[in-house]
Amino acid sequence: MSVTDGDGTASQDGRTYVLQIYPRLTLETAPCCTIKVHKEATAATVIQDAAVNLGLDTGKRYVLAEVKESGGEEWVLESTDLPVHRVLLWPRKAQEEHSQSEGYYFLLQERNHDGSILYMHLPSLYKEKDAQRLVARGFLPPRYEDFDDLCNLSVLNEDTILENLHNRFQKKKIYTYAGSILVAINPFKFLPIYNPKYVKMYENHQLGKLEPHIFAIADVAYYAMLRKRINQCIVISGESGSGKTQSTNFLIHCLTALSQKGYASGVERTILGAGPVLEAFGNAKTAHNNNSSRFGKFIQVNYLESGVVRGAVVEKYLLEKSRLVSREKNERNYHVFYYLLVGASEEERKEYKLLQPENYHYLKQHNFAIEDADDLRHDFERLQQAMEMVGFLPATKKQIFSVLSAILYLGNVTYSRKSTGRDEGLDVGPPEILANLSDLLKVKEELLVEALTKRKTVTVNDKLILPYSHSEAITARDSMAKSLYSALFDWIVLRINHALLNKKDMEESVSCLSIGVLDIFGFEDFETNSFEQFCINYANEQLQYYFNQHIFTLEQEEYQAEGITWHNIDYTDNVGCIQLISKKPTGLLYLLDEESNFPHATDKTLLAKFKQQHERNPYFVATPVMEPAFVIRHFAGKVKYQIKDFREKNTDHMRPDIVALLRSSDRAYVRQLIGMDPVAMFRWGILRAAVRALAAFNEAGRRWAAKSAGKSLIACVLFLLYSRTSMLDFSFDHSEERPLEAFEDIFASYESKKDIHAQIMSSIKDLQLDGEDPRKLLQSWGRLRFPRHFLQKNKSTKNKQLIPKNLLDSRSLKFIVGLHDRTTKSLLHLHKKKRPPSISAQFQTSLSKLLETLAKAEPFFIRCLRSNAEKKEMCFDEALVLQQLRYTGMLETVRIRRSGYGAKYTFQEFIEQFRVLLPKNASSQEDIANLLQKFGLDPKTYQIGKTKVYLKEPERQKLKDILHKDVMQKIIFLQRWFQAKLLRSYYLQLREAAIFVQRTWRVCREKRYRAATVIQAAWRCFKHRAEYKYRRSSVTKIQALARGQSARKSSYFLSHSFSLSATSPTSVHHSEPPSGRPSRNPTIKISRATRVTEQWNASLDREITNANELRHLDEFLGNQLSATEHIFITATMQFRADIKSMYSVPHIGYKSLMRGYQNKVISLAGEKQKGEVQLVVNLFQSVLDGFIRGEIKREEPPKGRKKRRKKDKSSPLDHVFTHYQVNIMQSCDQCSSYIWGMEKAYMCSYCKFVCHKKCLSKIVTDCNTFCSKKNEEDCGCQHFGVRVCNLANDRIPVPVVLEMMLEHVEMNGLYTEGIYRKSGSANRMKELRQLLEADPHSVCLEDYPIHTVTGLVKQWLRELPEPLMTFAHYNDFIRAVELPEKKEQLQAIYRLLEELPSAHYNTMERLIFHLVRVSKEEKSNRMNPNSLAIVFAPCILRGPDSADPLLSMKDVAKTTLCVEMLINEQIRRYNERMEEIEQLEYAETLAKNQLKLKRNNTSWHLPLRFTSPYKGVAVCIVHCSV
Repeated sequence: MSVTDGDGTASQDGRTYVLQIYPRLTLETAPCCTIKVHKEATAATVIQDAAVNLGLDTGKRYVLAEVKESGGEEWVLESTDLPVHRVLLWPRKAQEEHSQSEGYYFLLQERNHDGSILYMHLPSLYKEKDAQRLVARGFLPPRYEDFDDLCNLSVLNEDTILENLHNRFQKKKIYTYAGSILVAINPFKFLPIYNPKYVKMYENHQLGKLEPHIFAIADVAYYAMLRKRINQCIVISGESGSGKTQSTNFLIHCLTALSQKGYASGVERTILGAGPVLEAFGNAKTAHNNNSSRFGKFIQVNYLESGVVRGAVVEKYLLEKSRLVSREKNERNYHVFYYLLVGASEEERKEYKLLQPENYHYLKQHNFAIEDADDLRHDFERLQQAMEMVGFLPATKKQIFSVLSAILYLGNVTYSRKSTGRDEGLDVGPPEILANLSDLLKVKEELLVEALTKRKTVTVNDKLILPYSHSEAITARDSMAKSLYSALFDWIVLRINHALLNKKDMEESVSCLSIGVLDIFGFEDFETNSFEQFCINYANEQLQYYFNQHIFTLEQEEYQAEGITWHNIDYTDNVGCIQLISKKPTGLLYLLDEESNFPHATDKTLLAKFKQQHERNPYFVATPVMEPAFVIRHFAGKVKYQIKDFREKNTDHMRPDIVALLRSSDRAYVRQLIGMDPVAMFRWGILRAAVRALAAFNEAGRRWAAKSAGKSLIACVLFLLYSRTSMLDFSFDHSEERPLEAFEDIFASYESKKDIHAQIMSSIKDLQLDGEDPRKLLQSWGRLRFPRHFLQKNKSTKNKQLIPKNLLDSRSLKFIVGLHDRTTKSLLHLHKKKRPPSISAQFQTSLSKLLETLAKAEPFFIRCLRSNAEKKEMCFDEALVLQQLRYTGMLETVRIRRSGYGAKYTFQEFIEQFRVLLPKNASSQEDIANLLQKFGLDPKTYQIGKTKVYLKEPERQKLKDILHKDVMQKIIFLQRWFQAKLLRSYYLQLREAAIFVQRTWRVCREKRYRAATVIQAAWRCFKHRAEYKYRRSSVTKIQALARGQSARKSSYFLSHSFSLSATSPTSVHHSEPPSGRPSRNPTIKISRATRVTEQWNASLDREITNANELRHLDEFLGNQLSATEHIFITATMQFRADIKSMYSVPHIGYKSLMRGYQNKVISLAGEKQKGEVQLVVNLFQSVLDGFIRGEIKREEPPKGRKKRRKKDKSSPLDHVFTHYQVNIMQSCDQCSSYIWGMEKAYMCSYCKFVCHKKCLSKIVTDCNTFCSKKNEEDCGCQHFGVRVCNLANDRIPVPVVLEMMLEHVEMNGLYTEGIYRKSGSANRMKELRQLLEADPHSVCLEDYPIHTVTGLVKQWLRELPEPLMTFAHYNDFIRAVELPEKKEQLQAIYRLLEELPSAHYNTMERLIFHLVRVSKEEKSNRMNPNSLAIVFAPCILRGPDSADPLLSMKDVAKTTLCVEMLINEQIRRYNERMEEIEQLEYAETLAKNQLKLKRNNTSWHLPLRFTSPYKGVAVCIVHCSV
């Protein structure tokens, strides 16, 4: 970037800057464009200018990316970012002209429509899939150059293997299978294929189904361990620099991820943290590898039978101590020294007295230069975080770094001959170095000088002190540094194993499964090879022999013993080389031990003995007479070893003078490093602290009689002393629990404890106690030990101890020391009379134990290859790779894997595995042969031996697929048969019911016919008799009329003479009722409880939308109850309890409430009081109508309050992010830049999308787990078989159809027996489903039987594409149930429920609430939580369809238990909440009664007022005297 004068005003300095933009687009454009911008120009402005300059379409979207090739970063700039500001942070040379060759430049890229970046440099994925599809259909020839399994090569030779590996490597496919063996080529570049989504991708998949990957090996080993109940091991081999250490990290990361599942303990965290710690202290940069392991390690991860990690053990082998004091050219010392010197802060540098790296003799050899200071600072931070993960607290880390600084200062100690006097000896200096060294080690300077310059020799009669010569003094100094570093490394391994220890590991009765990962030093051939390379290559010879035994020897011997057709394959056997090195009594290692025991032997005599014994051995090549070296023919080639220092390195023990010096240190930590027995050090530390405490109090007791300032001064002194540190403090921290900690931190602050002890003694001596009893002083000591406010103040600032309390004892420590001694013998055997074993003898013993451990496990092999010797990125050196393929025997390995049989089953195992495919009671060899012939397997691909069946891997997978399909068909058949049985039984019940109804109807009809005949006869009789009476009365009337007529005629005259009365008997005047009130029949009384008006029915159409209205209804009903109506009281009280449980239901209709109340009355009334049902229902409806009218008049519909909603855990794009700490370097799926170790990253729980925290707001792509909406739209389903996230939202938290059905069941079916156990009619369910699909709101569920609705609820849940508890969390819930404690199980289940998407969570919450209400009515419906869990567990918690059905059937009990625990826990919480509500109601009632009583007992002097029936008129009665 160049700077020119400009006339713009946007820049503060008035200058313009030149930027060079490199386009990476689909169109062909200029390779680079140059634009001038101001300093404050944004990325959007730069993109716009660059598009105009290049002539691009401005309608498209582009993005500007900053590239830093040195750090592997490609950072996408936001539109508001300032590119010029970023350029100013680049190196000066890159700022001037930032061309691509400098590694710092800008890229212009195009965005896709969905917002993602279009990467043109990557191959198009869909094109590759199309090509694979055409190859599979036969339209294109198979691509010969790319096979993911070398066994599938049509032509098998070295050239085809090499070409296939090369072609895959160019496509960034660094993994290839050779049968079950994984070949990994180190690209010397991080590839973004290790994110958590890849762990999920390969989980529980067969080997070979997906692209080769190291995660596939880890997954197969993990599930083979769980399935076979046999320990597994993964052996990683290869040259130095082939990527073994990184492969080990990937394996451990995957194994812990498979076990962790979001709820496991901190064991996984400790395992992941142990890797960086061991790498820092045991790895170094060599000529072949930037992170070469200079020690071997075997990590054994122990599992429970459920697959959860319970502990681990780390075993180390042969640390290369000579690297500490000398190295070859272009190599470095151990990483931790550079981390400390470059990454330490100023305070730490002063505390540890650190110098610059070039000022240390042990670091500045061979043109020393540090070019990666920034990376070293980052690695130092990563190391400190890893040490905290393992359990090292700040005090412990300070002790470790102090020892490291002392080791570096030892290298700066110089010697010179004394210039004056007759004394023989050496002067040691410089003085400041000795002063710093003695201060760091806390030893006296004069003792340090004496140990570095003089040697003490004990004879029979005397003790001799002899001065060192110059060379002997330098050797003693270096020996002290090497021994101190070796002791420190052993202690770190011991501490890690203690942190990884589980209490069950010490119990032999507890079964344990394990997976071991072996990461041991690779084969080495440097310019100068010494004793370390000799041991390393011997270990690789043993591993190659182990590989040959399993791949060639044992397999071919097994084929011959089984009597199958087989032609032996020749391979290179290295038994001769192993016997040359380790065979008794003439092996090189035994000859070396003999010469090491001779006092006058030299390296020359050792070499002469080698040549004399093995001059005719074909694996031993003699060198010229004058050359101090010898050559061995290893399996990987010839290696020349320099004989110099072989004897000295073989007996490299710490000298007695040095041991005595370090044991005199005032620093307890240094004494622990040198201590021979950590358990004894642990016990002695506790005893010593207790004795000192007692001594202080004894001294105080002796001064008891004296009088002084008083006890307040004592309290001040004690609090002052113990607020700084405590003499009795055995803990890492000052937490409230104050547990007894592990031995290494008992006296972490021992230096200050001596001073405190002296201060206590002096303070108590000068004090007078005024007659105070020292025992009271002891009690006050405990109270003042940690005041409450002091604990609260420091509670958040102190670290928690990692080791559990039950492991902080000598027993667990002794167990760890026993494990530690299997591979690391103490170099300090001065208390024993026997000479300590040599280094080679210790190495042979530990290696033999390692091979014994490997022999007890099923092995998986990973062959790591170097791609080139110069450590170039993505560079494939064919000659080097071919050389590695040859000496590893890869061609022979592929041949035997191709010709051999990868799957082996004993007859019993085969029958148990494939018993579903075999005929019933099959047990013979003929049955197995008939089965294989039945499925048409090629006879060349399988053979049947005497006791075993041998299959090639493709045939085994074919049988597995057939088994899976057959099991699925049988499961479907069983389901169909069971459903048919249920329908048949239902049909028979209906048939019997119909016959009974018909028989009853016939009897009833006959009775009706008889009754009709009787009625007809009676009617005819009545009719004739009435007709007779009518005629008789008519005749009588006629006769009476006739007689009356004649009588009237005779008396007419008489009657005319009299006057008529005023009132006629025929004119009757009716008195009208008083005006103002209508007439009313006094004999008819109609109660308002027996009439239902239309207004009441209309008021029932109102819906309750507020919980307050339900609360008011509850209080209103409580005031309306009558004590004499038993049915009404009981039904109303139950109804009030239901109302309290409905507060969370969003919409409730009064009609639904009325139907629920009517069902309760019917169930309470029974047959005897059936006539009272309508009276009680009408009475309740009248009361309810009054309440509804009061609610309408009293207030308008309340304004909707803002509901307190749970924080949505998912983003608008359906992602569900959780953050975690990265342990292996990964890549961000959004910005494509790196996520370094120990950083925090965010991962989607479903699609495993990983990104930085700052990239969360930039995500524009949906979660691919929820991106199948098009398929759902094609099927035409709207409510059934649709994902929950598409049916629910913020406005509708629960799907409409499910809410309607659950509400209907709660209103009408809670008292139905076997409500969810019985099934409804299939036709009725189908009819109802179609109506609900069309329009749910128009469906009347009352028209269908209750079992039809409940059956449809289960069907709706079963047809969900993603169950409520999700496929992604299926294994998590299963493992949560497998936890030992019920409390842990519930915590894990609820933690997983919180991780569900919001739609799933809300629906799950509503369903569980419904099941709780159902189980509460268990007396009526006979559905307890276990019954409900059996019914609903397969609906809401099920595995994916691709899972093995046999394994899924084994999980049925676990899924049922999970749902049952959830229901029981919610019932417990429901009961607690109801109890709280009842207590509050009781308190409210009590308060009201007391208030009412107080009001009644209070005298009022005001006139009494009564409410008038006329509105607004009050009647006042005033007391007056007459």
